[in-house]
Amino acid sequence: MRYLTLLLITFLSLQLSNAQINEFGIFVGGSNFIGDVGATNYIAPKQLAFGALYKWNRSKRHSYRISLTFTELEGIDLDSDDPSRQIRGLEFNNNILELSAGMEFTFFDFDLHNGGKVSTPYLYSGISVAKHDNFYYNSDGSIYDEDTSSLAFGIPMVLGYKAAISSEFILALEIGARYTFSDELDGSMPDSELAASRAFGNLNNNDWYTFTGITLTYTFGRNPCFCPGQ
Repeated sequence: MRYLTLLLITFLSLQLSNAQINEFGIFVGGSNFIGDVGATNYIAPKQLAFGALYKWNRSKRHSYRISLTFTELEGIDLDSDDPSRQIRGLEFNNNILELSAGMEFTFFDFDLHNGGKVSTPYLYSGISVAKHDNFYYNSDGSIYDEDTSSLAFGIPMVLGYKAAISSEFILALEIGARYTFSDELDGSMPDSELAASRAFGNLNNNDWYTFTGITLTYTFGRNPCFCPGQ
């Protein structure tokens, strides 16, 4: 929670006298993992995910966005449709804290300044980094905690739909997959070189995880939305 508090303080301390459109809000939803352990369903939220996000709407069609999200990724082989995974019977839980920054593009103009009800689909992408614990599996399937953590960099790919529910609040539903440049989130690729023999799974495929949920943001600044000529 101290990370979320720090993010809140940082954004509220921004100088707003020259601000155009600012949004600050929360994300609440679920997460699911796709890798070498557990089910491989792409959209199957299981664990609670929550966080905070900030947007600076540079125009009516694109915004700069940063977010901080926490979740507990879970993988259970018995939930998989793969018989070999069901027989293997591994499972894990891994807490992750993700920082993501990038750009959001809307399909249509999204301008609250002119009044009326506005809504649009949108895409978001950029870069993400997730802090996670390191562990691996013993020969009996039990987990050995390495007592270390690593950073998994990735690319977020988000599809959403947002709508103004008032002149100050925006509600959105979004589904976002994260492709990571790591194969360590599920313990199939030990971080320690001494435990390299415990590696398994498809070493050519990195880990994925997804967030599915809603965001509620509050608009603030000089105007409730981008205005031409500012």
